[in-house]
Amino acid sequence: MSYRVLLVAADIELCNGLQMALSEVGDGSFDCECVASLSTAQVRLRRSGIDAVLLDLNLLHGASSARCSRFFASAANAPVMTLCEPKSEALARQALRWGAHGYLLKGQIASGLLARSVIAAIYGKLGEKRDQRASTRAEITLDCLADAVIGTDVHGQVDYLNLAAERLTGYRRSEALGRPIAEVMTLIDSVTRTVCHSPVERLLRRGRRATEAGSTLLVHSDGSTLAIEQSATPIRDGKGPISGAVTVFRDVSVSHAAALKMSHLAQHDGLTQLPNRALLNDRIYQAISLAQRTGNVVAVMFLDLDHFKAVNDSLGHHLGDKLLLAVSQRLTACVRSSDTVSRTGGDEFVVLLAGDSDGHSAGLTARKILDALQVPYLIEEQRLQITCSIGISLYPRDADAAEALLRNADQAMYYAKESGRNHYLFFQHDMRLRASERMAVEQGLNHAIEHQQLRLYFQPKVDLRSGRITGAEVLLRWLHPQWGLTLPERFLPIAEASGVMVRLGRWVLHEACLQVGRWDAQGIVLEAISVNISAVEFRHPGFVAGVREELAECALQPGRLHLEFTEGVLMHDAQASQQVLEQLKALGVRLSIDDFGTGYSCLSLLLLLPMDSLKIDQRFIAAISALGANDPIVRALIAIATSLKLKVVAEGIETPAQLAFLDAEHCDEGQGHLFSAALNEECFTALMQLPQPFHLRP
Repeated sequence: MSYRVLLVAADIELCNGLQMALSEVGDGSFDCECVASLSTAQVRLRRSGIDAVLLDLNLLHGASSARCSRFFASAANAPVMTLCEPKSEALARQALRWGAHGYLLKGQIASGLLARSVIAAIYGKLGEKRDQRASTRAEITLDCLADAVIGTDVHGQVDYLNLAAERLTGYRRSEALGRPIAEVMTLIDSVTRTVCHSPVERLLRRGRRATEAGSTLLVHSDGSTLAIEQSATPIRDGKGPISGAVTVFRDVSVSHAAALKMSHLAQHDGLTQLPNRALLNDRIYQAISLAQRTGNVVAVMFLDLDHFKAVNDSLGHHLGDKLLLAVSQRLTACVRSSDTVSRTGGDEFVVLLAGDSDGHSAGLTARKILDALQVPYLIEEQRLQITCSIGISLYPRDADAAEALLRNADQAMYYAKESGRNHYLFFQHDMRLRASERMAVEQGLNHAIEHQQLRLYFQPKVDLRSGRITGAEVLLRWLHPQWGLTLPERFLPIAEASGVMVRLGRWVLHEACLQVGRWDAQGIVLEAISVNISAVEFRHPGFVAGVREELAECALQPGRLHLEFTEGVLMHDAQASQQVLEQLKALGVRLSIDDFGTGYSCLSLLLLLPMDSLKIDQRFIAAISALGANDPIVRALIAIATSLKLKVVAEGIETPAQLAFLDAEHCDEGQGHLFSAALNEECFTALMQLPQPFHLRP
């Protein structure tokens, strides 16, 4: 292998001497070119192929420093050795600063020394190039990293930044080099917002790797902050002492924000952004812990909106959600900032009042909430009004744990609903006993349906002119294994308040229709069977379909099935009621208003709804005096029904005087103990087999 050497000298003899000295090596290692000026040398150096340059230093005499620097810059890819007289050594040393690789004294150059010096310079340059390529490769690699990298010396002065570090800190490399790491990376605690030391500073003090979690914020040069995670690693020269440090850090603002959002979602209701049940339990626990030290009272208020389901069913969930949001805002406005308002699901809210010396303020707050919530809401041009029922339990009087406080408040709220709604009740310990019985009844009803513990009783309807039995009203009894034959007053309210009522009502409807078929098979023809329908059944979306299925399955003529509804059931949403009743009417079943004269007593109801008959409540019948004196209310009710071509049925006829008055006023049918109490299947069958069960006239 041969090396091409460029000889730059105006002295021809010097050029020849250099060529001869290099050729004396004898192995053809050098191929020389000669030029006489710096400018000519620069032109040649622009082309590739020169491995080393030997420069006569005399050519630099009189040249400006800039001119010399440009020459050495043009020879950046080849080492330049200068040749000088001993008296010009100062200029040779200056040439080293311009970029010369080394210098040799003229007259002291042996052929072997010159060749070795040129080869050493060539290999030295190759080593520099390799180091430079490696350094460039490393720098390119670091600049491609998403993580930021900053290097410091042993004193913590910055000596390197990659592009990611420039972006995250806001400092360019030229601005950061030589500055303390604390100035380039100003760190603050995300909670206290106080300045904290960087891991690099701790590493340089302790000599150990250091890390920092995502709670640290990096202050950008423009003053903005971002959450970072970082670590610092020492740099050592072999096994020697630390010579510097490298810190690697990354922007975790997005993941940090996502984690905060996930934490918020896990503890807050998605619609109202109020604390959810999990966060509420934690707040109650903290309030109890504080109250144990201070002796204060903790109040838990369980709140449920009255008839909210009707809003959802009639206006849709979209408006229902907006109403819930408006309610949550009013609730929050009713309490202190230290209190907690939580949505625990559906239309249920819990208010936690902590830090009171007694429970008196809980009642005041509950009254404030009741007044605030019942003020009408205007939502999407819909005027809505809603009330709520509130149950309150107190620590330490009622319970000493969050779960028990919530359970007791829930029970108190249930009794507030039972006693009329739109008010509040404090928990009483007898409520727990009643709640236990309520749970036992609810569970027992499901068991009763499955194990045939339910019985149907039948009270006859009688034509008041002929005494003929025209139908029967179905009444439910529970043959309880411990309680015996149980009347519906004990269990139907609980069934309506739970999810059992729909299933129970379907069972009653099915058994009633089957019973008519069984009597038909015995030759006992009952014109009509009447079944009372609860509000829960009537509002169930599958009610009409269920009636249709039972008629088909039991092969019962629709006109023989009479369904009875109270005014309250029908007037809760008159428009929706009208639609359901018209569907039932289309099936062919007969419809009746039960207990008319109580509840709403709205005469327009009779004009709006497709009813067939009207039943006068037994309280009005009981008011008819034993002497048969004039009773304007019953007379008016009969007159109204007659004018609307509705059949009139009187409930609760107990005396002959009542019967005589009703007969005189042309009431159509009646039922009551004067004729017969409710009978089981066997007794009613025997009654129906009598040729003339009732004789109403002598």
